[in-house]
Amino acid sequence: MLNIGSHLSSAKGFLHLGKNALKIDANTFQFFLRNPRGTRAKALNQEDIDALRNFLTEHHFAPIIAHAPYTLNPCSTNAHVRELALEMFHDDLALMRHLPGNYYNFHPGSHLGQERDTAVTFISSMLNKELQPGQPTMVLLETMSGKGTEIGRTFQELRAIIDQVELQEQIGVCFDACHLSDSGYDIVHNLDGVLEEFDRIIGLGYLHAFHINDSQNPRGSHKDRHALIGDGYIGLETIVQILNHPLLRHLTFILETPTDLDGHAGEIKLLRSLYQD
Repeated sequence: MLNIGSHLSSAKGFLHLGKNALKIDANTFQFFLRNPRGTRAKALNQEDIDALRNFLTEHHFAPIIAHAPYTLNPCSTNAHVRELALEMFHDDLALMRHLPGNYYNFHPGSHLGQERDTAVTFISSMLNKELQPGQPTMVLLETMSGKGTEIGRTFQELRAIIDQVELQEQIGVCFDACHLSDSGYDIVHNLDGVLEEFDRIIGLGYLHAFHINDSQNPRGSHKDRHALIGDGYIGLETIVQILNHPLLRHLTFILETPTDLDGHAGEIKLLRSLYQD
């Protein structure tokens, strides 16, 4: 079965997320726990989150993904920003304990001109402070496009973070199609080679999720501009190859494309029709 969904708004509550996902024939989804470009979190409504957990079980959803806010930067040069990142990370993981067996994805951060080794140590330090043995949420590092001073553009940078994490069984990776291409990985002409490189450097066992999107810019642009499926430099053929690849087809796939709920419904319908059961 193809486990696919889209990024949905939680503005109307957690249960509403599940209902909207079902409406577009999704069996997973991604959402923000707080303002994606701020720090404010939604107040926990126990009844609402319990209702979502029961809904996910009733409708046999695949693992869902909570996405950290873009403002979370654990490797900032500013100590206050790093402390704020730790607080948000802590609070988000505490909330995700009410939705066990799912994922929490975050952008590793931006080093802002400091040494990359220092930035990597800051990121792994946050993870070591918060990851707990047996915790019910898998934390995912997202592959980045390399714009500005982003950490996570290469598999080697992600490996450097993982190497310093004490509970490595609690950490994983989320691929992003646009980010991979924009960072320079040739997923269009050499997907197998990219996967072989990832397996050699990090290990395919760490890969749990995949953001599905196209890119408005050519490979290696470091721009991070998502496009609709088939409307960019990656193309529908490559997206379908990713969904059906024997090393990838079991993953949680999330559409991160610039469209609305109806648009995502159309993309899901298209991709389901091209998935080989």
